[in-house]
Amino acid sequence: MLYHSRMKHKQGTARDQSSFSSFEDQISRDIPVRFIDVFSGKIGLEKIGFSVKTLQKEGRPSFESSLFVQLYLYCNLNGLRIIRKLEKECERNIELHWLLHGMIPNYHSISDFRKDEPQALKKLFKLFVSFLKAADLITGETIAIDGTKSRAHNSKKDNFSLKRMIGTLNASTRKWRNTCLFWRVPMCRMNK
Repeated sequence: MLYHSRMKHKQGTARDQSSFSSFEDQISRDIPVRFIDVFSGKIGLEKIGFSVKTLQKEGRPSFESSLFVQLYLYCNLNGLRIIRKLEKECERNIELHWLLHGMIPNYHSISDFRKDEPQALKKLFKLFVSFLKAADLITGETIAIDGTKSRAHNSKKDNFSLKRMIGTLNASTRKWRNTCLFWRVPMCRMNK
């Protein structure tokens, strides 16, 4: 680190300096990710409906289902939905490093878990919300807030009144009859 005789600004730690710390030291005690770790350890995944993967003799070992359960609980709590963003967060987010024990699943593994276990994930989220309500951590008054922004438009061509719909129906009927008469379809002559 360079020494300045008159330091006016705070100086950070040099990036090339070695430091010894564990994941445990980097995460504070009252952070919600610790709650997710305890909650996911207490529930029985098989009881909810998750299929527990067995180790195979060949190929690369798979991730445990509990890892993906923790990941989805964390992402649900923090509003992360896009699979590729989840993969990026696993790489750079220190809370996820702690929660997943430093493992970084790729986006395809994360996506396959969601695709293979939709009903179990639905049950898990219901259980999680009911537990949070029972512990008075959430009230349940506000269920969801939709962030969709829509633009209102009600121009003359997009507005359909009863009078306009009847006019459109009559015009379509006339056009259909004229087409039938042109091609000499017998059905059109009967319904004049």
